[in-house]
Amino acid sequence: MSRPPFLTLPACARAYRLTTSRGEFAVHDARPASPPRGTVLLVPGFTGSKEDFIALLEPLAAAGYRAVAVDGRGQYESGGPREPGAYEQDELARDVRAQAAALGGGVHLLGHSLGGLIARAAVLGDAVPFRSLTVMSCGPAAIAAPQQARTRRLIGALEVLDMESVWQEMRRADAENAPALETPPELDAFLHRRWTATLSEQLIVTGRQLTVEPDRTAELAAVPLPKHVISGVLDYAWPVPSIDAMAKELSATRTVVEGAEHSPNAERPAATADALLRFWDLA
Repeated sequence: MSRPPFLTLPACARAYRLTTSRGEFAVHDARPASPPRGTVLLVPGFTGSKEDFIALLEPLAAAGYRAVAVDGRGQYESGGPREPGAYEQDELARDVRAQAAALGGGVHLLGHSLGGLIARAAVLGDAVPFRSLTVMSCGPAAIAAPQQARTRRLIGALEVLDMESVWQEMRRADAENAPALETPPELDAFLHRRWTATLSEQLIVTGRQLTVEPDRTAELAAVPLPKHVISGVLDYAWPVPSIDAMAKELSATRTVVEGAEHSPNAERPAATADALLRFWDLA
């Protein structure tokens, strides 16, 4: 679960609901002082939200980019139907394309973790709304076997328990596995609020997607968009060598953020923003 380093929006950003042809989505929208050099759409991962990108908003806007982080359908403040079919990958990919269209098209698309798989599907469905694709902390196919087992256990719990009960079970497991982990009270309250506001149907369906995702790297390599693959030095969800191999097959720009693991956007935001800006400036 990504943990944003802080929760206060910078002065350049505001929170609102973006109206699209696929409904409304909660966003954080950071804008530069002068006309933007480009627009960036930031798609969060499994159990995540727009807040996972909060530390990137100010540096991206300061460099001249409009940066829009979104809660996907069923995530945190966006809401969604209780119908599981609404969270199949093709549906979420259509949402991303609609968000890009609502922002005027020609956007630089970034997906983190599960968001990387959704962003890939969006581009494979229709690359026209996009100017480039960045996948962050995301591999070529299903997550690693240990994480598949963990995700299946979570899905099993979500199918029989309410969100609050699952949260309490996760808290107990975290206390046993990482007793030294300290979370500031305001962040802990946010993580709890985000978890209970996210729909279980969204987590169940997208969690299953993570365990069965096929390798579509060859398909993506054929799409004529500039591509960027970025990760930390370590990653619990996908082995970094598999991310390296994917980047090579894609002929993508490859960035490894020193000192970061699965969430460079939250763990090393300054270095991550610098790498993104270098890529977008040339894309």
